[in-house]
Amino acid sequence: MEFQPIGLGSSERPRVVLPVPDPGVSDRIGAASTLNELARTVAAHPDSMDAWAALGERYERSEATLVAAVTAYACFRVGYHRGLDALRKKGWTGSQSVKWEDEPNRGFLRCVSGLARMAARLGELPEAQRCARFLTDLDPDWALSSRELPEPAAD
Repeated sequence: MEFQPIGLGSSERPRVVLPVPDPGVSDRIGAASTLNELARTVAAHPDSMDAWAALGERYERSEATLVAAVTAYACFRVGYHRGLDALRKKGWTGSQSVKWEDEPNRGFLRCVSGLARMAARLGELPEAQRCARFLTDLDPDWALSSRELPEPAAD
């Protein structure tokens, strides 16, 4: 008997969508004009991957110092782990897609992407490569889009 592929493309994998973020948190993130205001938002909402991503991106853009790069890395790392916890609560087992097109997933994916960028900046290339590969595993369309390791969003 000849092997026949079953035709399950990566885009046909089951998907997991994180819970919709609290719009009040999104408003606070958007209104934060300083690092301290954004840090207060993160402190008040430590489970928000969007808040961790925004804080990491703000540090990433703030200044070209090692302290800023390490702080951004730490923010993205926390958001990444909060995201993994939230995905597991939604039944994610590692084999389902977590797509960018599902807006509630974007904070988590921004954290993974930021972690890859900061790991590369800090010279931790195996971590940067692992995160880049993880993004493509989570969302197979990632590498085909302009989002592959995106620059942080402008203020």
